[in-house]
Amino acid sequence: MRELTYVARRSVEWREVPDPVVGADRQAVVAPVAATPCDVDSAILAGHGPVPPPFAIGHECVARVVDVGDAVTHVSPGDLVVVPWAISCGDCDRCRSGLPTHCTSVPHMAMFGAPIGGAWGGLFSDLVRIPWADAMLVPLPAGLDPVAMASASDNWPLAWRLVAPHLQARPGARVLVIARGSIGLYVCDIARALGASDVLYVDPDPAHRAIAETYGARTAEAIEPVHHGFDLAVESTGRVDQLTVALRSLVPEGFCESAGNHFRPGELPLLEMYLTGVTMRIARDNARAHLPDALDLAASGTVTPERVVSDVFDWEQLPEALPERHLKPVFIRDT
Repeated sequence: MRELTYVARRSVEWREVPDPVVGADRQAVVAPVAATPCDVDSAILAGHGPVPPPFAIGHECVARVVDVGDAVTHVSPGDLVVVPWAISCGDCDRCRSGLPTHCTSVPHMAMFGAPIGGAWGGLFSDLVRIPWADAMLVPLPAGLDPVAMASASDNWPLAWRLVAPHLQARPGARVLVIARGSIGLYVCDIARALGASDVLYVDPDPAHRAIAETYGARTAEAIEPVHHGFDLAVESTGRVDQLTVALRSLVPEGFCESAGNHFRPGELPLLEMYLTGVTMRIARDNARAHLPDALDLAASGTVTPERVVSDVFDWEQLPEALPERHLKPVFIRDT
């Protein structure tokens, strides 16, 4: 089979590797049918990744199950499933406590799409082996479009986690979103659907702002801190100066969620944070734990994640089209 391999900045290529097979009774093999780069993949392709090439890339897809081990009971060949980006067993203490991204059965940060915590392959591959199929794979609810939900491996459930629990705790909260990619737009969609009283989306890209406006958000190219302006701030730029704007815009006891990939160090306004009593979380996403709730919201018909899909390409176009700059391209094929 072919495995799409990141080889250099803005450069990927197909490489032939042995077909994965079910090697244990809890494993499965899947074939991606709709795959998309997440915001981390975009950083990797731009040359800002945490590990040097070459390696198999890709960690967001909806796939069709090809084969399963004898002990797999939750999915069957032919099923459409979401493949979470992080490797997890489902049985260890951390998995059972809702922290599958920190599974103790595998090395720290084990994932698809980058050789961190082992080499697990990438989801831009013709076939992928899933080590714990019942624990990891989540059936795609009937009626959901695989293209619209290609990001359900990571960015969609992450966006749900960034805003949904906060709106449950603070109905009608005011939400600030400072973003550069798909995560912030998904947050706008979810925040609107769950009753945020005000959403301000900040992004220098006018095309991104136009999408946010269809979700009912106010938009701006850039802002100065809005003193006591928002109950919740979501930052997904990877820039510490923008994270600082988010933190300085919170009400007392407000909450800041940082989903940016901060590869560069920087200083935060710690004294102001202390005086305001804000809370900040900057963390990897436990996507598998949030997927059922996030998919339920997607299936409710109150959200429209398909608006974020910028382009739809054929699977064979991956080597040429993936390195190009697109907001959220989806690569599809029949299996």
